Amino acid sequence: MDVRELQSINLAQILKEPGTAEAEGVIREAITAGEDVLPLQGEAEWSVTVTSAGEEFWLSGEVHGTVLMECRRCLKPTPQPVDAYFQHLLEFHPEVEELTLVQNEDDEDVYRFGEPDLDLRFFLAQAFALAMPYTALCDESCKGLCPVCGADLNVTECGHVQGDAVSGALAELGKFLDEV
Repeated sequence: MDVRELQSINLAQILKEPGTAEAEGVIREAITAGEDVLPLQGEAEWSVTVTSAGEEFWLSGEVHGTVLMECRRCLKPTPQPVDAYFQHLLEFHPEVEELTLVQNEDDEDVYRFGEPDLDLRFFLAQAFALAMPYTALCDESCKGLCPVCGADLNVTECGHVQGDAVSGALAELGKFLDEV
């Protein structure tokens, strides 16, 4: 099996004759999903297998790592483990210049590619991003940030009262909620 930092797999052999190609590697620092950069704690490890199935190819893979997300209360970088798995149907068309998603005659989603070196970045990033939790919490007892001065209430007591930042019509709502 080929271990690499480059996120691709060469399918030249299975384009000629039926078989299986495998590769594994690591992603350092961050995973880029579209315009989003997902910072990593340590490395993310990935592995893929591509099996020829006649005119089509079956891509299956996984990626495991720890993403650093902002705590939803205090914004502190919070490690979150991610285990992602994916499977896709592929077709080779030499005239295709970039990876393209189409529907075949059976209404199945198929990715078309045109080079023997299949770039895996899209598949790895998509699977990783979809497997991430929606939010992160550094600790169940996290106190968050002060709404008045922005101080981290886990580190310091700034002295502001919880309702200090509310004014206008929302202040009246706050008084109502205190009564209830």
